[in-house]
Parts: sequence; structure tokens; C-alpha cells
Amino acid sequence: MPDQTNTSGRAAPESREAVRVHTSRIEDACIDKDCIEDLRVYLTGASQTALEGAVNARARSAELLHVYIDVAPIAYNPGHFTADLSFFYRICGEAMSGVTRPAPLEGLAVFTKRVVLFGGQTQTKVFSSTDNELLPDALYQTHTPDCVVEAVDPMVLSSRVGESSEGGGVVPEIPQAVRSLFPEEPVLRGGRQLYVTLGQFSTVRMERDTQLLIPALAFAMPDRSCSDDPGTPDEPCDLFAQVDFPTQAFYPGAVQ
Repeated sequence: MPDQTNTSGRAAPESREAVRVHTSRIEDACIDKDCIEDLRVYLTGASQTALEGAVNARARSAELLHVYIDVAPIAYNPGHFTADLSFFYRICGEAMSGVTRPAPLEGLAVFTKRVVLFGGQTQTKVFSSTDNELLPDALYQTHTPDCVVEAVDPMVLSSRVGESSEGGGVVPEIPQAVRSLFPEEPVLRGGRQLYVTLGQFSTVRMERDTQLLIPALAFAMPDRSCSDDPGTPDEPCDLFAQVDFPTQAFYPGAVQ
């Protein structure tokens, strides 16, 4: 704690004056622990070749690269919004081929989920001197709150190899900015597949700009789950369910 003494050596009086701030007010928020089972990893070309000739393979780590957020109002439920979230991960692992050294694996995995939160209502249009570009009126008429996602890199709970006959399903849309983070284009169809089960911690909140007169208070964490789904009884998820939410990672210095 900084020394609050003045030049006379006496402690400086603590200021308790409230201050007026322009900030983002949290309209609603939730906290979540997602056990993401059998998530397909779209390997790069070289990694896919290594997997085809491997005896076995495993995932070693997962890095959260980006979360794409799409917010839309809910019809007939004023003030409530859906947030469709797409989590993009870099998955790294290795492929074992008998007596040779393991070959490195790298690929992309995508997890999508939907959250429903209260976002409030407003009829105001916001203009700022920091952006004097004239925009179409439609951009000022949406009144959509900002959705903010905070997350840490997920835990790799398990991984497995699936055969080509197991593939199929909808191939996710991958933004070019995410594709550019890999040395090669991911192989989206055909061949053997690598699947991972991840444990993801995250918080989601809806915010709107507001002006407040506030004192300094303690840290605030959401106090309810994003979903009531208890998950599946599979062993990796049972293990993940026993892990406490890492509050310290989201709020450094917070009292546990």
C-alpha cells in the first residue's frame, strides 16, 4: 500500500469524496464453466499428414485465440438479448509413430455457445469528438448493448483419434484473421481426426455507457451460472466440475 504521509511526517487524511465518472455499467452478467466434449481439431496440412501415419496422438495444450460475439435482441422480450459466442482455439499436440520421435501437431478448434442476458433499453444516440466520421443513421438506431467476454486459456482434459468415417457435420466458418495465425490452411474435410475435451472458464456481461457518482468499492463477480445444464457424467467433465473457478485470473489482487 503506498505511503500516504505528507511533508510533516503525519499521515495524509483519506479522501472519501465521491467522483463522477463516465463508464460502462454492467446491466447483466454470468459466469460459466464449460466442459466441451469431443471438439474436432482441424489440423494443418503437415499435421494432418503426420496423423494419417500415426499409431496414436494426443493434445498437449490449448490456446484461446479469439472470441467472436454477435448480439441480437430477443423478440417480445424487451431489454433481453442473445449473445452468440464463437471461441477459436489453437490446439497443439503430438503424433506417435512407433519408434520414431513424435511429430508435432497443430490445428484449430471452434466452440460455439449462446447466452441470454438482460441488456437494458435506451433511445439515445451517442456521438463523440474522437470519431467525427459521418455514419449511416442505421448504425445509431440499433441501441444494442456491448457484450464483453473474459476467458482464460482452457484446460485440456482428454483427447482421442477418430477415423475418417466418423467425420461429417457442419464445418465452422473461420474468419481470415484467425486462419492467418496458422502456418497452413486447416484441413476441413476427410482423413483421420483429432478430438479434444476442453474445460473453459469464462464470464459474459452486457454493458451500456452511463454517468455515475460512485465511491470506490470491492471487486464484483457474477453470482449465477450462464446455463442450468449440469453437463454429462463422463469422467473428464466430472473432473473439471471439481475445479474451482479461477477468480484470481480474472481479478488480480481480489480477496479469495
